[in-house]
Amino acid sequence: MPGKTSSNVRMKHKYLDHLKQAKGRDEKTLDKVAAALSEFEEAISGKDFKQFNRGWGERFKTHLAKALNKRTKKPLSPSTIDATLSYVKAFVFWLADQPGFKSRVGYSDAEYFNNSRKGRRVAHAKRAIPYPSMEQALHAFQAMPEGDAFERRDKALFAFFMLTGARDGAVASLLLKHVNLFDGHVFQDPREVATKNGKLIDTWFFPVDPLYRECFERWVTYLREVELFGDTDAVFPKAQMGMVDKRFAKVGLAREGFASGAPLNAMIKAAFRRVQLHPFTPHAFRKTLAKYGDEICENMEQLKAWSMNLGHEHLATMVNSYIPVSRDRQGEVMKGLVRPKSARA
Repeated sequence: MPGKTSSNVRMKHKYLDHLKQAKGRDEKTLDKVAAALSEFEEAISGKDFKQFNRGWGERFKTHLAKALNKRTKKPLSPSTIDATLSYVKAFVFWLADQPGFKSRVGYSDAEYFNNSRKGRRVAHAKRAIPYPSMEQALHAFQAMPEGDAFERRDKALFAFFMLTGARDGAVASLLLKHVNLFDGHVFQDPREVATKNGKLIDTWFFPVDPLYRECFERWVTYLREVELFGDTDAVFPKAQMGMVDKRFAKVGLAREGFASGAPLNAMIKAAFRRVQLHPFTPHAFRKTLAKYGDEICENMEQLKAWSMNLGHEHLATMVNSYIPVSRDRQGEVMKGLVRPKSARA
């Protein structure tokens, strides 16, 4: 990687600050933008942004087409390339309005960082995302052991995902005060819970197999009555580490939750692997629940409430993202429709 110029470092810092303070972008987005800009600098051999020319757009596309994912060592995916181009295009557009760059960078220059039409279509093509059936989920859940507090925690975690369809990041930061067992209600308060886009979400337990609720209620009761956890302690605490026989090991439950949803993902994947099923993630449960709701809801009001329970403001979000209709299924549905008798008269 060529050396970075102080001018470039300054402009990148200024742009990221603009995104954070003026545009309200979160840290995860800022990290992605920073990575894209670093990739851009690598493509232009570390040249000062003040030397900008339109040819950099084509040069950057060529660079991305040859680049490898730093973790997998495989070519970048179409969606990654599309997003990276988008991040850099926005930066160039912003750069055109900055002092010292107006004579060198024009707003139209940002258009040279557009992805090709084919590239955009491939990047945004909808793909079938695997998800467990209700039967598969219950099978994996029932096979989970409950030998110690950590295994009971993991099983209760699985149950909670099926009861709420909550996102892993939110669940990782959930506190006991956010859970009302009597009403079967979870208050995802964005001031304390890491909800998507800082959204306030009220969730009532979905009408799934009662075994899930029984398991989760046993877990919360155990935390409060045996571990003496309070309202401000985590619902799914991480392990407390200490020395056992001169070795670093788990010595109990900490009162803090996990820093991210990654460990929770690993627990759920392990549950499915245990029964030789695809290692589904907690996010896949959202599709499982959406499909289940589509089957049991009898009217639009019920379906709307179901969608709200998943944290969606608009019913269309659940329908388009979680219960899409294939072309084959579209034909089956349409062929099976019969006009009401009153309409035939």
